[in-house]
Amino acid sequence: MSYLNGRTPITELSRPKLAAKARLRVDRRDGRLWLLYPEQGLLLNRTAGETLRLCTGRLTVAAIVDRLAGRHGEDRREAVQADVLRLLDDLSAKGLLDT
Repeated sequence: MSYLNGRTPITELSRPKLAAKARLRVDRRDGRLWLLYPEQGLLLNRTAGETLRLCTGRLTVAAIVDRLAGRHGEDRREAVQADVLRLLDDLSAKGLLDT
């Protein structure tokens, strides 16, 4: 198994979930979704929010892509997959995602 800076790479078979230090929260004032972690937060766009809500540790990345492609159109599957993998890899590199 290969490792990137001490972490396992994200693949279609990974079962991602938020790290214990990370939380999804909806802003009560405007309904926007935030990914909160110690001393920081990321404002999420709709697609990132949809993706992270599916990251419970139960679904594989492939299953997450299937669900999102079903919502956004099968003709966009490759773009959805690339976006999901990029998001998950970025969050994993920041220690915000477990696989």
